[in-house]
Amino acid sequence: MAGQSNAAPVIIKRKKVVIAGGHHGGAWKVAYADFVTAMMAFFMLMWLLNATTEKQRKGIADYFSPTIPINRISGGGDGAFGGDSVMSEKSLAQNGTGAAADKPTKDRQANGEAAGNTAAKAEEQERLAQVEKALLARSGESMTMERLLRHVVTKVTDEGLVIELFDLPQAPLFDTDAPTPTATLRELSKVLADVLAATENPLAVAGYVRSYPKILKDNPVWPLSADRAQAMRLLLENDGLTDNRFARVTGFADRKPLTPDPSVLRNNRLEVVLLRSNR
Repeated sequence: MAGQSNAAPVIIKRKKVVIAGGHHGGAWKVAYADFVTAMMAFFMLMWLLNATTEKQRKGIADYFSPTIPINRISGGGDGAFGGDSVMSEKSLAQNGTGAAADKPTKDRQANGEAAGNTAAKAEEQERLAQVEKALLARSGESMTMERLLRHVVTKVTDEGLVIELFDLPQAPLFDTDAPTPTATLRELSKVLADVLAATENPLAVAGYVRSYPKILKDNPVWPLSADRAQAMRLLLENDGLTDNRFARVTGFADRKPLTPDPSVLRNNRLEVVLLRSNR
């Protein structure tokens, strides 16, 4: 035991091996390279979007998503592939649709109808604008015509061309509280009939009146507005417009006032609407 205590101590030396670079090794270079590549692709995409036209961008998009004629809809061959050929009735397959112009698919039919409706609406809008222009141009014919057209305002709406005729102080369109037209309205009717005769669109006539005191036992707003609308229709018919041009004649009483005070004279008015053909 004494001999062992005098033995030299055993020294264990642990050598620490350090790998060059540690966490600063080469892995970051791969990540950086990916980042640079992504940024290059991004800036190239931005450049392409700015430097190309819509047609060119469509061509680039089609290049990366080509239409392969492998089924009945896109064209293809005989048998299991369906269809007769890539050229479906002399019409190339476009975006997966291989039908021809004379036998279009439902999608193309819908697109064609939409394009046709858009063209028809544009033509209708132009027609209404021409009628409005022709009516307002009458004010330059004479001082009398200018005074008449002070009773008229027009606007084009989704329903059609609205021609509004309204009372002015000292120049009403009807006798007081009655459906009897004045000379002013009779002259206006001749002007309207002359302008509207150039079209074939249907017409609508609406009558509006101011509010009366609620204490009245028999409030005349409903029959009065309807009778005035009917009187306007009869005037237009007598001035040359046929009866089948009128789609409706309506009395709105005092339900749609134009002013905060519904009893104001300005609410006595008529609307002659040149309806759109597709309504």
